[in-house]
Amino acid sequence: MPGEKSKLVYSTEQPIPRKEKPAEKPIRTAVRPMEQQVIIRLDRKHRGGKSVTIIEGLRIPDRKKENLLKQLKTRLGTGGTIKDASLEIQGDHCGTLMAEFEKMGYRPKRSGS
Repeated sequence: MPGEKSKLVYSTEQPIPRKEKPAEKPIRTAVRPMEQQVIIRLDRKHRGGKSVTIIEGLRIPDRKKENLLKQLKTRLGTGGTIKDASLEIQGDHCGTLMAEFEKMGYRPKRSGS
């Protein structure tokens, strides 16, 4: 052996089966906005008394969620983020967001009080 740190690999005469690459995820057809039930709710829990409007139920790709969030933040003049599968907008903007989503063709539903 030329050295103990040699990276020489030995094989048997049998062919070793290779793992197949996992099939790509099938491309899902986009669900039309009017077929989606979007839930808009106000949340104050674990936020130090600050209000956050949460938008759930959007079945759109992540890239489109980011663009939608940017548009909403610009229109409302506030901050926001994407957490898990929901959009969070700082402040109480439920009424405005209900109107915006209706204009976009979604069926928004107000949850909570």
